[in-house]
Amino acid sequence: MGTLVLTRTDVETLLSADACRAAVEEAFRAYGSGDAAAPSVLGVRGAGGGFHIKAGFLCRDRQFFAAKVNGNFYGNAALGLPRIQGVVILSDGDTGAPLAVLDSASITMLRTAAATAVAAQYLATANAATVTICGCGVQGRAQLMALARVRPIRKVFAFDSEQARAQSFASTMGRELNVDATAVDDLRAATRASAIVVTCTSSRHPLLCAGFLAAGAFVAAVGADSEEKQEIDAALLASVTVVTDVTAQCAAIGDLHHAIEAGQLTSERVHAELGQIVAHKKPGRRSPDEIIVFDSTGMALQDVAASAAAYEQAVQTGRGTLVSLSA
Repeated sequence: MGTLVLTRTDVETLLSADACRAAVEEAFRAYGSGDAAAPSVLGVRGAGGGFHIKAGFLCRDRQFFAAKVNGNFYGNAALGLPRIQGVVILSDGDTGAPLAVLDSASITMLRTAAATAVAAQYLATANAATVTICGCGVQGRAQLMALARVRPIRKVFAFDSEQARAQSFASTMGRELNVDATAVDDLRAATRASAIVVTCTSSRHPLLCAGFLAAGAFVAAVGADSEEKQEIDAALLASVTVVTDVTAQCAAIGDLHHAIEAGQLTSERVHAELGQIVAHKKPGRRSPDEIIVFDSTGMALQDVAASAAAYEQAVQTGRGTLVSLSA
């Protein structure tokens, strides 16, 4: 039958933000209901970087398996290469037949933003209209675009370690979304004035600390997906309601990991996994003033769901390049 090769352009054409959000929400629901097995994560270190492998099974109309293999090499910028590169291998979950090989950057960008949007639906206040985006790269753009689909965003604060990038982000996104977008250099002032805060950086030191959040704030902590990364101060995390994508994974590589290591928090004190909330096994927001942090390390089932949705659309539309790996 052959295997489809789907490039970054293919994926971004095939997979709309709404379709990706719906697929990711269903993946969280399946996981929270116990209808999907816990996904697996493997990290392999090498000279100058390493590889991150996430894999899992998910049943849509059929059983799918996907494994995402991402290389993360910090010295790539000097070589004119992206820091993170990789592929997703999507297979038939019943026969093992490889169905598609997809660019992982586009899948990761879309499914990570979709997870934030799903979390915001259940955890942000309904009238949340002001958001701070901390980290104004490609992921920051995707995050804001996804949030604007589920909340009435009218005001955006853009913060980045490179002020010029924050200014460009504010100008571009303000125009595209028809919102008031401003580049800021005072992160605390911006987050104190925001109902939603997104951190999507590669920081190794806390960006948000005690006193940075207003009552009722929802935070999507997206950047910490390995042991050395951290965006949320341990004491701050211990003082708020914590929701994870996968608690065991967050305890190993997320912001939760640092709070546990600092003796500020335990896994048992995590309020819920997002899937449990989506599946109505546990409550989401419990009061207007509750401050909630979503520790988003990236669940492999998100990759399976997004890849399967892109593949199904490719089959329907005839997009992609069909190859025979066994030829």
